[in-house]
Amino acid sequence: MIIINNFIEYKAFEGQMVGFSDWHTIDQNQINRFAEATLDDQWIHINKERAEKEGPFKSTIAHGYLLLSLIPYLWKQIAEVRNVKMEINYGIENFKFGQAVTVGSDVKLQATVKSVTDLRRTIKVVVEAKLLIRNQSKPAYTGDVIFLYHFLEENNR
Repeated sequence: MIIINNFIEYKAFEGQMVGFSDWHTIDQNQINRFAEATLDDQWIHINKERAEKEGPFKSTIAHGYLLLSLIPYLWKQIAEVRNVKMEINYGIENFKFGQAVTVGSDVKLQATVKSVTDLRRTIKVVVEAKLLIRNQSKPAYTGDVIFLYHFLEENNR
């Protein structure tokens, strides 16, 4: 895990692949809870029998947005950003889903810090997020996430 205390330390990682999260298993309970929370109860996600019989993956699959929602959790396993009074999930850009994630699959995040910009004391960080699937050559997705950080004043530089 990398530790970042201020803008200058963050800037030092610009352009670097900074690491991987731990593996996280996508289980049916997590998929079902996400379906309930988002009102997205499409059968390919929650109906095991139908998915096995009619689905192209012969299994239920995780929602794409469930996989995206894991980014903050998995990112915190890669980087600990300290001395922050506020952190904002600002946006996502250029995301492409490359492969479905079937129930029981293990996934992990690979992160590359693409850019670190000081916008008048608000630090904008663009991280390329790639969600890898164990024993698969294609990632589940690749795209950029944007975080905004407000460091404590004495740690801003």
